[in-house]
Amino acid sequence: MSVAPLQPGDGHQQERTIVFDDVAIAFDDNVVLDGVSFQLHTGETKILLGVAGAGKSTILKLALGLLKPDRGSIWVLGHDVTQMKEEELFALRRRIGMVFQESALFDSAKVRENVAYRLIEEHVPPDETERRVREALRFVELEHTLDLFPAELSGGMRRRVAIARAIVTQPEVLLYDSPTGGLDPVTSTTIIELVVKQRDVYHTSALLVTHRLQDAFTMATHYFDTQANEMRPLPDKKVNLDTTFIILRDGKVIFDGTTLELARSKDEYIREYIS
Repeated sequence: MSVAPLQPGDGHQQERTIVFDDVAIAFDDNVVLDGVSFQLHTGETKILLGVAGAGKSTILKLALGLLKPDRGSIWVLGHDVTQMKEEELFALRRRIGMVFQESALFDSAKVRENVAYRLIEEHVPPDETERRVREALRFVELEHTLDLFPAELSGGMRRRVAIARAIVTQPEVLLYDSPTGGLDPVTSTTIIELVVKQRDVYHTSALLVTHRLQDAFTMATHYFDTQANEMRPLPDKKVNLDTTFIILRDGKVIFDGTTLELARSKDEYIREYIS
């Protein structure tokens, strides 16, 4: 992979949205994370890579406060989630958007109610809720599905509705758990285009778990053209400076850096992994 270290824009700012400091967690005798440290800066999208069972999804659950680490501290939007009470975590989670691996939509509710769920919980006025639901669905180009049930949608459409639900609250950080998992390559590209659109239009900080290297490199080498309303490759083999990578192996971070640094890595395992 040949890349250049430039692209339009200034690169990520230095404010830290998420900080993991020496985080370790084990389930029974299975050590999943062992001294994991990294930072997600404001406006940055960090892609988590690694083989199955490497702890990628566990990192998302830890960031949400759904799991407590055995060791280390985790700061999210300026709060140490390892020390927070459940009611405090509920308030923090309102500032976070989560896209689950299997969409996790309510089968008995129409698309409108699925996307509006958190707004209704927060007692947002009905008119404002309707406006924001339509806006979120328009963003994912599914406004016409308002009155359909999830069962009436394709897998890719359900995943797009899940993204609409995650962004409807205008979150400060997004967590994507394998958003293209189980989808065909064409549909996967549609989902990645939405992730890139969210990154480039709203500059939302994000952690994204993926098993598909092609998706990761597409994000790093493409931008969203708002005038053409489509994702396009960056010119002259440039890369997006706000998209970085973490590779996990045996519970540890073995790589944390830019696309260019990843492409230039001499580590034998990393080179084999990305080839």
